[in-house]
Amino acid sequence: MPDDPTISAKAGNRITVLNPMGFPPKVTAKQPAPRLSSLDGKTVYLVDCRFDDSIELLKQVQAWFADKMPSVKTRMVSLNSVYRHDDPKTWDIIKANGDAAIFGVGHCSTCAPAVTTHTITLDTKWGVPSVAIHTDKFVKVVESVARVGGLANSPKAFVPQPVMGKSAEELRAYVYGNDLATGRPLMQVVVEGLTRAVAPSQSADLSATPRIAATDTEDNLHKLFLENRWTDFLPIVLPTEERVAAMLKGTSRRPDEIVGTLEPTHNRGPWSFTVEKVAVNAVMAGAKPEYLPVILALASSHVSARGSTSSSASPLVVVNGPIRHEIGMNAGTGAMGPYNHANAAIGRAYGLISQNGQGGSVVGETFMGSLGNGYTYSNLTFAENEERSPWEPLHVQKGFDAKASTASIFWGCRSTTFNLGLREDHWQEHVRDMLLGTDALTPPVLLLDPITARQFIDRGGFVKKADLIAWLAKTATMPAGRYWDLQLIQNYVYPRATFGEEPLATKLKAGKDELIEIWEAEDINVVVVGGETNGYWQMMGANHRITVDIDKWR
Repeated sequence: MPDDPTISAKAGNRITVLNPMGFPPKVTAKQPAPRLSSLDGKTVYLVDCRFDDSIELLKQVQAWFADKMPSVKTRMVSLNSVYRHDDPKTWDIIKANGDAAIFGVGHCSTCAPAVTTHTITLDTKWGVPSVAIHTDKFVKVVESVARVGGLANSPKAFVPQPVMGKSAEELRAYVYGNDLATGRPLMQVVVEGLTRAVAPSQSADLSATPRIAATDTEDNLHKLFLENRWTDFLPIVLPTEERVAAMLKGTSRRPDEIVGTLEPTHNRGPWSFTVEKVAVNAVMAGAKPEYLPVILALASSHVSARGSTSSSASPLVVVNGPIRHEIGMNAGTGAMGPYNHANAAIGRAYGLISQNGQGGSVVGETFMGSLGNGYTYSNLTFAENEERSPWEPLHVQKGFDAKASTASIFWGCRSTTFNLGLREDHWQEHVRDMLLGTDALTPPVLLLDPITARQFIDRGGFVKKADLIAWLAKTATMPAGRYWDLQLIQNYVYPRATFGEEPLATKLKAGKDELIEIWEAEDINVVVVGGETNGYWQMMGANHRITVDIDKWR
């Protein structure tokens, strides 16, 4: 960025900086269902969210009722699909045949918000008194989702983490133990959630994020940005009016135009942000004005680079088209590392607008990645080496004209294998080993140095990229019994298969020793990148989420 004449080197000089935060969603208060005077003789549905042994804990809740409140009839029901989807068919059944519901268990960064939302939906829209059981790691998550959902006091109780893999005796101790949020007996909290009045929430319009962050000394402002968690904890460029105005020259769009919305995960509430907000975060990242169209395109994708998943996923961004050369992006040697200003600054800016535009990325509240992921510092942003690739570039594969400039966002980057070239005799087995080293939920992206890309043609005759992808899909197989036993497959794929989604339903019918294909060909991707210093290549588990047009943001 150019020097800002308003900033003096003199100690104590006061400057004004802009606020990088987006605009929160409007909260509409919801009316809770009337509570029951007693559960005596009533039918209570136990709603399994189908995540990591949730049903096993609910079985112990059912046993508690049989032991302590035998007059209560309990019915176990599982959601009709993956937990993040609304399930009105099940809500209708509960409304018609039950008096109350207990949801469980919210014990991951995405299922805790989903369970909270389902509880509020059944309670306020269907009029069925409902309570949710979560694990204690997600107290703040649940509270924030309930506020945004319009029922801040939605009844909830908390057991220890983890539920997954615990014995029946251990889960029974959870149920007969105390609620970890209040210290009171867990089932007393649950029963009271169905029988005691719930205070309604208040509607709120919180969208007035101030444009100016503060006026202060440079040192104090850096401290302010750190304390407010507006940074990635690396040094930033302070976003003064002058610097932001210079950044905005990189686009023809109005500063007050809404670019899009982002949220850490489903059910957290989408925050919105303007072109100027994106420019503020681009300044902070040290970007140049000519990078702004790429950053705006990424920000418009509705895919957050700071997603709250306990699996600690990270984005991967591939830029295609003429803009690669116009702004000096690197597609060759070191493209995926910290060796190019455009690659690094664009990736960092995408991360900053993601966390600030969505209202934050705070550990324990809006970020729950158990391990974290170092890739999120740069979001693995690089250009494809189209000129040295033997195949059509990625954006053409995704339906764009070769002369268009695009950015493709992948999501995952938790499993990575790598190799050197393709051996003459056993290359197929070696590739198969790499495929099986990628987690089965997340399809592979092959990141090929041009040397290796040409070797795939020499060894396998894959003149067309589609032929290589089809071969990869047929090669990546696993015995059905082993595949369906994987926890991630149980959580996210098995529910879809049980309700008839093809080709998953057919795979579910396979014998336990029958080999089945792990991924569909259309979910596998190939990108050529690297400078031909050697034929090294990687295979990274990552889902293609979207390819966005950069040119419209110029």
